Amino acid sequence: MDDPLARALGARPFLVLDGALATELERRGADLRDPLWSAKVLIERPELIQAVHLDYFLAGADIATTATYQASFEGFAGRAVARAQAEELMCRAVALAAAARETFWSERRHRAGRVWPLIAASVGPYGAMLADGSEYRGRYAITDTELADFHGPRLAALARSGADFIACETLPCLREALVLARLLREFPGLTACMSFSCRDAAVDSEGEDIGECAAALDGFSQILAVGINCTPPRFILELLQRMRARTGKALLAYPNSGQGYDAGTKRWSGAAEAPRGERARAWYAAGARIIGGCCGTTPQDISELRVALALASGIST
Repeated sequence: MDDPLARALGARPFLVLDGALATELERRGADLRDPLWSAKVLIERPELIQAVHLDYFLAGADIATTATYQASFEGFAGRAVARAQAEELMCRAVALAAAARETFWSERRHRAGRVWPLIAASVGPYGAMLADGSEYRGRYAITDTELADFHGPRLAALARSGADFIACETLPCLREALVLARLLREFPGLTACMSFSCRDAAVDSEGEDIGECAAALDGFSQILAVGINCTPPRFILELLQRMRARTGKALLAYPNSGQGYDAGTKRWSGAAEAPRGERARAWYAAGARIIGGCCGTTPQDISELRVALALASGIST
């Protein structure tokens, strides 16, 4: 398949994903106390999203993840946003990342040792729309058909957005991953990565063996990479090892800061774990080829990751 992500994975020993968007927006003064979360900023302060994307590119990210994790037609409807405007906002999220990429790439000095950056259109789980922490529990009280009805229209909108690929993120269960994998067949030009939220070093948020989740997605050719995100760094190595034993696909890992999340207050608390740069070389050795950060991580973390991965792979930063 002639796909930007496939080409990049074939040409480079690793790709650096960006870090957190929502918590970084909050760190810069955005108020995300809303069920739309970071998608709220698409409406109110889009220039701030573009600035965060640019800072991640400058820090070493090869991939920008769009502000569409929490964006859904149902979520926007709850804010009285019409369907046509909701689709325009999703496409705006991709355009903001693309504009940051153009700004970054326009400086010749930024291109040394770098690949043309990619844009990943974020697709959060059904649980993200509920805004109650369900992406860390799963066990949705809806059918597969209802899940497909939720995800299908958003996939169709993002397929028209100009993103390089789709990033299905923080999936709490294999059932939702399989619904998304089957939906992708309706968009033969799309490729995707799929990553699960996990509650420990062995199972996803619903308690399913992570190796079995990886194996179940192996037959879907549009899925180019599988992995873990928004999971504490201390669990990542064993999870990757379990997945590596069951799949030949590229692996990705972008853990959160290791802090605890309170779904009621929608706040992260507690101490962050050791800098992920110290663990990145082990994740790379375990087979991860797309590595970045999730909630609570910053451009500084991404810069450290890039240096660590360059050392691990023996290439220049």
